[in-house]
Amino acid sequence: MSSTARSTALAVLLTTALALTGCSGPAGTPDGRDSPDEQVRDVVLPQGVGYRTFVGKLDGRSPSHVHVLTIAPDARARVGGLHGANLASAETVREMAGSAGALAAVNASYFDIHTGKYYSGYEGDPLGLYAEGGKVLSEATNGRPALLLGYTGGRLDARVEEISTEEQVTSDDGEAHELDGFNRVPGRVLGCGGVGGDRLSDTEEPMQEPYGGLCTDTSELVVFTQEWGDWTPPGPPGSMEALLDADGRVVGVRKPAGGSMPKNGSTLYAIGSGVDWLRTHAPKGSVVTPSVRMKDAMGRTVPGPVDTAVGGRYRLLRDGVSALGENAALTRRAPRTAAGVTADGTLLLVTVDGRESRVSAGATLSEAADLMASLGAENAVGLDGGGSTTVVVGGKLRNRPRETAGQPVTERPVANALALFDH
Repeated sequence: MSSTARSTALAVLLTTALALTGCSGPAGTPDGRDSPDEQVRDVVLPQGVGYRTFVGKLDGRSPSHVHVLTIAPDARARVGGLHGANLASAETVREMAGSAGALAAVNASYFDIHTGKYYSGYEGDPLGLYAEGGKVLSEATNGRPALLLGYTGGRLDARVEEISTEEQVTSDDGEAHELDGFNRVPGRVLGCGGVGGDRLSDTEEPMQEPYGGLCTDTSELVVFTQEWGDWTPPGPPGSMEALLDADGRVVGVRKPAGGSMPKNGSTLYAIGSGVDWLRTHAPKGSVVTPSVRMKDAMGRTVPGPVDTAVGGRYRLLRDGVSALGENAALTRRAPRTAAGVTADGTLLLVTVDGRESRVSAGATLSEAADLMASLGAENAVGLDGGGSTTVVVGGKLRNRPRETAGQPVTERPVANALALFDH
């Protein structure tokens, strides 16, 4: 760690210690909100789980409100991914946590937000890798960092890795074809980083990793699962969709694609040359089997189990050292959500409020990396931030999310969350 990082980390740790002993921190925010120390006292969490909040001066000058959830590997609780009613629509973290009975939750994936330049009409669609309950529901933005969570013998294994996914569908006639993705509008690859013939939507140039941009592909095969929702997107002329039962048997075909989801089943949605494969190898009565493999940065299959996977945008730490590279020069201060793993395997879920200059200024990417290091993380990844940054504990909203500075506290509907449940 650099000397600057060490000094920042030390400042944060000192602020943390003071806040937790009640020797520092505001008696109350300007709107009368309870002090951070008082917020902690009303929370009862399982053994091995901690929650604390403090005010730290991450830049040495401006205050920032920080919330930290810690989950030990042997905690008497489980942590995993959580989405709302379906993947096609968004819900607030508090709504998701309440419906599922979660003890605590923070926002997770970047997603296809309705205010985005390339909005597809389906706001709950995660951007990049998302797996829940051991099932991949959204393919990776290949090569980007992700938080991986799994359980072996009841013990949490948390990791941060650069992940790619390799998907294919195999027919019972023995023929296989590359799959382009899961649960997204075919032909549109938000965030790019896909497979096949993806091209930038604005220039038609081959993909060049413009995370947050849009790539297009005129020939795709995409799987829609029950988690997507009741209706698949309307398809263009010439598209085709195979309707699958719970065993993967083709029970019907529709042209063009788009329509109701088969009960307890899924669909295989084709555009362009994908239609040719579907017509030839997935006739009514045949069985098709989608499969997906997670690979690390070296191309090796990621060892399991992986119960939950959430893709992020920036790797903050690798082996205790900033992994930002040239991104360290990005100096915009904003609300942040991050996940990290300590040397002993403890999972850290951390949020930093922002957009209130005198109360909580937020963090730059470098400050977020330094903060995670100060909290003991060896490896860390940045999750969706800005107006998405939300932490809910004990059914209560604990932070102060805002869409923009000067606006009131507003809980943004998001794609999914990382949630804590009773064991």
